[in-house]
Amino acid sequence: VQLQASGGGLVQAGGSLRLSCAASTRRFSNNAMGWFRQAPGKEREFVAGISWNGGNTNYADSVKGRFTISRDNIKNTVYLQMNSLNPEDTAVYYCAASRWAVPSTSRRDFGSWGQGTQVTVSS
Repeated sequence: VQLQASGGGLVQAGGSLRLSCAASTRRFSNNAMGWFRQAPGKEREFVAGISWNGGNTNYADSVKGRFTISRDNIKNTVYLQMNSLNPEDTAVYYCAASRWAVPSTSRRDFGSWGQGTQVTVSS
């Protein structure tokens, strides 16, 4: 699965962004999807995940209540709506396709990765 992430940019604290990740194959609908992020000098960390049919989602504690992951299996696209952004959310955001139908928080469960999109939140 090839993944293309987009939607990043520069936003002020308290603002919102919506990231999109388009998949190249219809097999996309068989796999859980996830968003991860990596800030400078830090490990890549899990942000949000969604099951193959959108019925189950999970979030990192740091983004619960602010971020929402969703997917459209007709458009082969997964989204990450990010609200109430703060400078600590600044990172490169990556979408990834899981090897499984249900999401996990482990990078090892994700076999395909997009190229990343930069999100910068100014204070």
